[in-house]
Amino acid sequence: MAQDAPTAQGQETSIPDERPDVEHPTDALPRTLALPVMTFEPWTTTTITEIADLVLTRAGGARALVLVDGTGGSGKSTFARRLARHIDGAALVSTDDVSWHLHPTRWAREMLEGVVQPWFAGDDVDYRPPGWVAKGREGSITATQSDPHRAGDGVLIIEGVGAGRHALADLATFLVWVSTDPALARERILVRDIGIDGDTREEVAAFLAGWMELEVPFLLEEAPWERADLIVDGASQDPDGDTVRIHHPAEGHHQP
Repeated sequence: MAQDAPTAQGQETSIPDERPDVEHPTDALPRTLALPVMTFEPWTTTTITEIADLVLTRAGGARALVLVDGTGGSGKSTFARRLARHIDGAALVSTDDVSWHLHPTRWAREMLEGVVQPWFAGDDVDYRPPGWVAKGREGSITATQSDPHRAGDGVLIIEGVGAGRHALADLATFLVWVSTDPALARERILVRDIGIDGDTREEVAAFLAGWMELEVPFLLEEAPWERADLIVDGASQDPDGDTVRIHHPAEGHHQP
């Protein structure tokens, strides 16, 4: 899965190309570790517009950090892009870009020092993470405040696996966990990444199995869903629409 081509800000990037050596049979896909299925109740249907208004109300005109977390293939990047489109002036940064050729989960310091702290200091973000420098990747991660008269000009959205980790959540105005059935999330990744660098479904599955060996223990330890302000049903999303199913943690419960 290619990782050397820069991606535009806010686009969902592929899984970092630090592929483990995983042996797998040619007639079956390897088993993949996954989070337990979580059941959240009750669900209600709302609009991205209403969620954007809620974020802006929480921000109160000040600089604000919004975190969108979820497993790989959950739909978190899709939701984050939808939310950014509805918050006029919001900036969007992906954890995949900061962790590129660094480490899939150990990138908190780089995100804080390169992106979050400059943002809260009132500076524009123009950051080249260590992996970019080491691999000669062109460009940089940018987040700018272009017009203080735009409602969301001080809002920074960070999306990706681990975005809701403790190190960032302590600074956040709003945290979203995108919940999707593990089987659906896995199938999305298999479909999405087939053909990148010529990879077959079996090769993508083998790489995904190695990736999940890192992702699942990390998320179980961090448990970002436990401090989420909003749970979004990642299976209910229409990328071109305005509606989505949500669960307010304060109004119900979830069963692991």
